Amino acid sequence: MSTLPSVNWSYPTSVRFGVGRIIELPEAVKAAGMTNPLLVTDPGLASLPMVAGAIESLQAAGLQAAVFFDVKPNPVDSNITAGVNAFKAGGHDGVIAFGGGSGLDAGKLIAFMSGQTRPIWDFEDIGDWWTRADPKGIAPIVAVPTTAGTGSEVGRAGVVTNEKTHTKKVIFHPKMLPATVICDPALTAGMPRVITIGTGMDALAHCLEAYSAPMYHPMSEGIALEGIRLVLENLPRVADNPNDLTARGHMMSAAAMGAVGFQKGLGAIHSLSHPVGALYDTHHGMTNAVFMPYVLQFNKPAIEQKFERLAGFLGISGGYQGVLDAILKLRADLEVPHTLAGLNVGDEKRDLIADMAIVDPTAGGNPIELTRDGALEIFDKALAGTI
Repeated sequence: MSTLPSVNWSYPTSVRFGVGRIIELPEAVKAAGMTNPLLVTDPGLASLPMVAGAIESLQAAGLQAAVFFDVKPNPVDSNITAGVNAFKAGGHDGVIAFGGGSGLDAGKLIAFMSGQTRPIWDFEDIGDWWTRADPKGIAPIVAVPTTAGTGSEVGRAGVVTNEKTHTKKVIFHPKMLPATVICDPALTAGMPRVITIGTGMDALAHCLEAYSAPMYHPMSEGIALEGIRLVLENLPRVADNPNDLTARGHMMSAAAMGAVGFQKGLGAIHSLSHPVGALYDTHHGMTNAVFMPYVLQFNKPAIEQKFERLAGFLGISGGYQGVLDAILKLRADLEVPHTLAGLNVGDEKRDLIADMAIVDPTAGGNPIELTRDGALEIFDKALAGTI
């Protein structure tokens, strides 16, 4: 049972939040103007009853629907191309992005690219490159998250790996924001423990980096602050009891809050995780979790005073050090690897990772400028386990 209320949100888009809200999928799809949606998910989810149930509910409501699931855990450009081909071949008029970060990002990017004529890389999140897109060629999107991590369901961008260069790219357009999001905590209850932890730590990384970023955006900073609290209090609960739907709901909220919060910026946790994930195909959230304390220590001179306020809000004594200790304890309790070796990452690509990290678009939000030497310092400490 859950003590969560059933509510409707409109920030930053229409969010239908509550246990059992997945039954409203056909209504949301029709409201978005779709009659023949393509449900985009990943291979693991595609064979589960929740996807079959979603398709059955759509068909019972008089909607045509098909499933596309050729999506890697870290989506690559060929996945998007194949999805666009399936979208066109099936005469689809919208996308249901269904799943964790990979399914959500791939679904949004397929909807975005379904009516574009330029290569996907022309729309990277650089300056005003998004204005190159034809907005009329962007299909409507309904998002259904099944994990509590990336918050991609409330985002206006998608991450995709360039297979030729092995670099992760952020593709952005305002119309990539889903028209409606259905956040049903019951859909996350079947996640394996390791995925629950990895995605939850991803949400924490989003909130921590958004809170730390120097850009002035008090709305997002306040959202990130509460998101940190929700993760610290609820991630251990869902790890211990996967059927705790109240804690699951709070984690879904924290994931969405992290994505709204990082409008303010991200930082070196992400700019280092992106190349490691692209080169070693590691889980993004777990990679963030490994880098987290090392980046916080690197940024300490710039964030120490701000973390005094964070500690007070969280009810933690010891200021910055108290918050760091709480994060280290959370990682240890959840059996997050303390070093990169736990992700099977060595030092053989150390220099390449540093070169990629400093040009990653998330690096610009770090509270302290991320130089090549700084990236190497953080990487080496994450490899050695030196806080």
